[in-house]
Amino acid sequence: MELRSLKSYTGLGDKLLISLNLRYEEVERTLLMFAVYTLTSVGLIWLELSTVSLFLDQYGADKLPWIYIASAGIGSGLGFVYSWLQKIMPLRRVIVIILLLMAIPLFLFRFGIGIENITIAGESLAFLTTFIMWLWVEACYLLNDLNTSITANQLFNIREIKRTYPIISSGFLVAGVISGFSLPLILYFVPLNNVTIVSGLMVVLGSGILLYLSEKYQQSFPDSSRWIPEEDEEEFSTRRIKGPLQGYILPLIIFFVMAEVLYVLIDFQFFYQLELQNQAVGGASTIASFLGLFEGILSSCQVATQWFASSRLVERIGVFGTAVILPVGAIALGLFSFTGAMTGLFSVFIGLVILRFLDELLHYTLIETTGPVLFQPLPENIRSDVQTMVNGVAEPFSTGLSGLIILAILWLCRLILDSSQVGFQDRQGLIFVIAIIISGLLWLGVIWLIRNQYVGLLVRSAGKGRFGVLDVDMRALKQSVVETLEKGVSEEDKRSCIELLSQIDQKNLGEILAPLLHVMSPALQCQSLEVMLNHPNPAYLKQVQLLTQASVPPEVLALVLRYIWLTESEPDISQLRPYLQSSVDPVVRGTAAALIMRRGDIEQKAEATNVLRRMITSKLEKERVMGVRALGEADYLQGLRLYVPSLLQDESLRVRKYCMDVIAATHLESYYPSLLRALSYKSTRESALQALVRLGNDAIPMLVKLADDTHKSDLVRLQAWTAISEIGTIEALDSLVNRMMTTWGMTRRNILRRLLKMPGEVGIEGVLERVGRSGVEILIEQELMFLGQIYAGIVDLSGVDINSTNSHSGALEEGNGKLTTDYTEILLRSLKLLELDAIEQCFLLMKFLYPLGSIQAAAFNIKSDSRSNVARGLEILDNTVDISCKRSLIDILDQNSYGEKLTSLSEMVVYQPMAPSDRLRHLLDFRHFLSDWALACSLQMARAARWSLTAEQTLVCLRHPTGFVREAALAYLRMASQRALVELLPNLRNDPDPLVAAQVEQMIVEFGIG
Repeated sequence: MELRSLKSYTGLGDKLLISLNLRYEEVERTLLMFAVYTLTSVGLIWLELSTVSLFLDQYGADKLPWIYIASAGIGSGLGFVYSWLQKIMPLRRVIVIILLLMAIPLFLFRFGIGIENITIAGESLAFLTTFIMWLWVEACYLLNDLNTSITANQLFNIREIKRTYPIISSGFLVAGVISGFSLPLILYFVPLNNVTIVSGLMVVLGSGILLYLSEKYQQSFPDSSRWIPEEDEEEFSTRRIKGPLQGYILPLIIFFVMAEVLYVLIDFQFFYQLELQNQAVGGASTIASFLGLFEGILSSCQVATQWFASSRLVERIGVFGTAVILPVGAIALGLFSFTGAMTGLFSVFIGLVILRFLDELLHYTLIETTGPVLFQPLPENIRSDVQTMVNGVAEPFSTGLSGLIILAILWLCRLILDSSQVGFQDRQGLIFVIAIIISGLLWLGVIWLIRNQYVGLLVRSAGKGRFGVLDVDMRALKQSVVETLEKGVSEEDKRSCIELLSQIDQKNLGEILAPLLHVMSPALQCQSLEVMLNHPNPAYLKQVQLLTQASVPPEVLALVLRYIWLTESEPDISQLRPYLQSSVDPVVRGTAAALIMRRGDIEQKAEATNVLRRMITSKLEKERVMGVRALGEADYLQGLRLYVPSLLQDESLRVRKYCMDVIAATHLESYYPSLLRALSYKSTRESALQALVRLGNDAIPMLVKLADDTHKSDLVRLQAWTAISEIGTIEALDSLVNRMMTTWGMTRRNILRRLLKMPGEVGIEGVLERVGRSGVEILIEQELMFLGQIYAGIVDLSGVDINSTNSHSGALEEGNGKLTTDYTEILLRSLKLLELDAIEQCFLLMKFLYPLGSIQAAAFNIKSDSRSNVARGLEILDNTVDISCKRSLIDILDQNSYGEKLTSLSEMVVYQPMAPSDRLRHLLDFRHFLSDWALACSLQMARAARWSLTAEQTLVCLRHPTGFVREAALAYLRMASQRALVELLPNLRNDPDPLVAAQVEQMIVEFGIG
């Protein structure tokens, strides 16, 4: 079970991966998905531009509203078809068939174009074909986006998708550049009517790549559903939306509706004005060429904006500042177009071209970037439902609504304007421009409503851990924190706000907290000053100094003094001397003395040293506690270090705890062993842990040595791993990941848990950066290979009847009053416990690759006794996991026999039946992977069955760090070779385990060894 070497790019490839924010194992999948999305999008954009050109040339823009209305119902209908296909065939087949279903009509459309002499319901077949083509274009866009999104979510886990999907989704923008500039060239060789065939070929080519991708990564796609709900199982997924959520969700839906309405109004008027221009120039090919060049230039700008400007703009001006750019731009350009047309400076068409360019540019870049962030304040249990409602219902509905609005405006124009007059089209265009301006104003109003509700929900959501702080509008979040601190809300809410602020922007929190210090309670003042002291800034000195003029508790005054004299560039230390008087509270006196020892001259330091000496030798506990606490704030102990040994043995627990902090703060290396020893005692464990963490990288070597010492207790070793994980530096992560790869059993399990608990997923990212996804998969495969050995042992050892008279636990009482132990049963139980441990480690490892909630839900359900719950857990796992050994893992977790589980691992472990004694010896060859209990049980079974073990196996177990394993080895050796035992007993008399030592003495007496 050795680790295979991990591949990595070097040189130029390394730099390219870093620039793209990709990892080696993601490259192939990302590039293939990018190619699929780009090729299909190129074909669809060619189809769209040619369809628009044919439609405008032959039938005009007046019929476009009916297309908008008809397309409103396509989204839900195709979503139903997509869902139905997933029920009757595997998903990896569905994604390919969908693309083929998109392509087939494209070849058929060619036959309907140009057939004017056949009519259906009063309309020519050519018109109906072109009308359906436009609808099919809209349907194909929806299907292509849905198909790409679903496929990407299957191929990449939640951490990978954040890096890869921006590259994949940019395939549409790249396709716009390619298709836009290439369409005039295509039309040079291919007639406009035949572009549908070329488009179909591009979609078919994309489906071919997708077929290869789905076959190569079969494990990424789930099998058919295996969860069949029990009859008495109730559905409890009903979710109630009330209170502030209602006031947020409704404007949120309207936000996306107004975005679509504005888009469709501009879209219609752009094509309407383009039709008017076509009447002067003539020719559908001319329209297609113009649209192709327009699309090429537009898409080039979109690519540049999406790659280089969108995220930076959101960071600089916030989500809402970004969201208002489009409506404000639409209003400004609408007014510009209206004024230019009224004054005769330029035609309405010029204004609409500019307006269309702006709308397309910002709609598919800034709005697409900011849209998902607006859902972040929603609870997770309703967030996906609301997003589905917006994308699947509200947006298609708004397209139909826009069509009705356009029809109403057209009817109004005919009612109030004389269509026979010259300039009717221009006046109609101006009315639509006014409608666009009004829509922009309404959209701005909706954004303002969302902004107000967003601020109200952010703190509530943050308090319950509903979102990651990297995914929200930081400007809005900071403003919400300020509003919460200023309002008369509960103390607990304000405390939570300060904690949240310290997490998201620790360096600049003084800008918010400093002006509010004078209105805070003493507890909040202490909390604020403590977090401000992590990054003291002279800019806030005046606000902090004001607290010295007020009557504040000693704890607050001590923090104020620290902030002032640690922040000022040239402090007047003499002003601290009055605080050294014995009448001053020990908290303030100790702080003043510590500050003087840091920044005073020789005479001042001597005076402060005497003050601290009197404090730490005082008979009053508070004096000693505050004195030792002050020592931790001083840079140098000077002569006071002589008191450290007595302080470590002080009768006051608080003094001993603060003394550990002194050792860490002043880096007293000679006392580092005291910190390690303190980890063994419950009373000082937490303080020792914090002190070791404060030492940072200096503590890592001795903590690793302690954690590697198998003779130490498991609890102490766990504390060592905990300390390393809380240090959290690059060196700490290196140590944890290196040991994770080379250790086994409980040690690996403890390391995995520590890594998973590191804040901000630092541990998860650290593992993925160092060993990659493939490295984690190798560890999972190791666990499965070990499971294969366990199952082989269970299968071969089951049925062996070995009972022995013994007084050990687990014995069964017989009728004669003697106790007999079934060692086979005990060994099998120990192996089954190893199975549970290995499965748990598989779940821990999967948490590094997939959402913690999904893996936790799967594990919880699989552990259930209910068949339905187990099936639900397996279904969650099947839809979440995409590792290469997924099928084997699911078969193991299913309720199969051990023989069937062993068969499912046949590709990893070659099973050959063995005699029970041979299987036991084979298991002992894997003793480094067995638990201490399983090892002891194996030795006891070998003794009871009188099976021979190798000398190496026996001697290694005699040197095992766990006492009961050595005890079992002695018992075996007594049965197997008394002569060897007699030779070894004198060397075992000083065993650290009293039970083993007693056993050795008993045997020495029994054998008469002198």
